[in-house]
Amino acid sequence: MLLLLALVCAAGSGKAQAQRRAAATPEFGPIVSTYLGYLKDEQEVVDARESRHEVTREYYIRNSNRIRALRQMAVRMARQNKNDYLPELEAAAGDEFGNLFETPPKPATLHVGEVYRNTFRFLGTVRSGDTFYVFARLDPYEQAELMEKEKSASAAEGAKVSLPSASTSGEQTTRQRRVGAP
Repeated sequence: MLLLLALVCAAGSGKAQAQRRAAATPEFGPIVSTYLGYLKDEQEVVDARESRHEVTREYYIRNSNRIRALRQMAVRMARQNKNDYLPELEAAAGDEFGNLFETPPKPATLHVGEVYRNTFRFLGTVRSGDTFYVFARLDPYEQAELMEKEKSASAAEGAKVSLPSASTSGEQTTRQRRVGAP
């Protein structure tokens, strides 16, 4: 009887532990969870700086909204992709494009998924106080692949241009054979 009671208690205890573990299991994997934790820490830094009056109210609001926009995009990407991977994300308001681009594109010309300057892929906009334009920074391998594609495309375009065109007047378009000893 005592053994049966011990087994029932152990089973109940194991079930409770499993339920607690399931409740504690995050929705996202370790990479996305870490990034979200990083954003939480960034918000705490901004909050602390604002509480010590080290930054203006406008700076505090803009950066809090930027952090919220980055969080929304990270969660959206993680849920859509069902993958524990996030690229390096950058969020910029329309008047901050100069911080990301030497010659900034106009916000109205941005298209989701398009790559700009072989550096950033536009992911979309997030309205969080201001409208933030969120970009994913391409990793060096993606950048190299894009540059290689551009190089081969320009070489192919150059080859097309340098090919002789067919003559319409019936003239011979091939070179005469060279006669002589090799």
